[in-house]
Amino acid sequence: MVSLKSVHLNGLRAIEATLRGGSLQKAADELGVSPSAVSQHLARTEAQLGRTLFDRTSAGLVPTALGLEVGRRLSAGFEELARAVALTDAETSKTLVVSVAPVFASRWLMPRLSRHFERYPDVLLRIDASPKLTDLDHSDVSAAIRLGQGDWPGMRSQLLFEVYEFPVCTPEMARGLKQVEDLRAATAILDDNTMLGWDMWFAAAGAAPVPMMAGARFSDPMLCLESVIAGHGVMLAWDMLAGEALRDGRLVAPFGVTATTGLSYYVVTSTKRPPDQKTRNFIRWLKDEAKAYQPSGTGLSGQP
Repeated sequence: MVSLKSVHLNGLRAIEATLRGGSLQKAADELGVSPSAVSQHLARTEAQLGRTLFDRTSAGLVPTALGLEVGRRLSAGFEELARAVALTDAETSKTLVVSVAPVFASRWLMPRLSRHFERYPDVLLRIDASPKLTDLDHSDVSAAIRLGQGDWPGMRSQLLFEVYEFPVCTPEMARGLKQVEDLRAATAILDDNTMLGWDMWFAAAGAAPVPMMAGARFSDPMLCLESVIAGHGVMLAWDMLAGEALRDGRLVAPFGVTATTGLSYYVVTSTKRPPDQKTRNFIRWLKDEAKAYQPSGTGLSGQP
């Protein structure tokens, strides 16, 4: 049986870097050595293990099935080592990294963060604004806030609040939208990545779906909102996104009907990495803020 003591750490690092990077050159660049040195590390470590982790082909190194599995576990191991070393850094130990969708970050979280700073002045909060759910098992991100149904595999989800949808447009455009059927002459502004659907809203309004004219499409809901504010058409929105524009009169919800989406905002953590104290404090604060946030039936809510 091969023991860890009989295998050189540099060799394991070379294996992990090569598998992750996909080539000797990328591994060499990362480790600060030559490609030939990486190749020697690989051959030496394979000999120590007594197993082949790479097939040598005319096209280069191709990882075996065993090599891929070994690489996956090595990546997790080195990430744990990196986190262990980071604990010795005073600034890192005070830093809390949270992954947040951009809309949530700018429209909901930012206006409230001063209260977190006041409650936990020693915590250095770093917000990673990204629409993608970060790998919470293998990163420095301690928690994520995401929109969904709370069913992310391998993750623990804690409900913050539900999302309701409703159409919005400018007051000028709303003059021509007296009944749902009038949407037939309206232009729909669409978010290519949205999880919201018009069918749910039509059902809540007790109306048959109405085909709308196709308008501009965007990959970001905030760009959709700006297009609607500019008078380009109608979009499905939710209170967090459109609440400010509704309150200051730039937009209106012409039909006064909202629909439940089946979607909610959740704070998500890894089940493999128990949250530390500053993460638990952040989640507790987040839930307190969520309780105070009450979107109303017309899409309007109180100020942050």
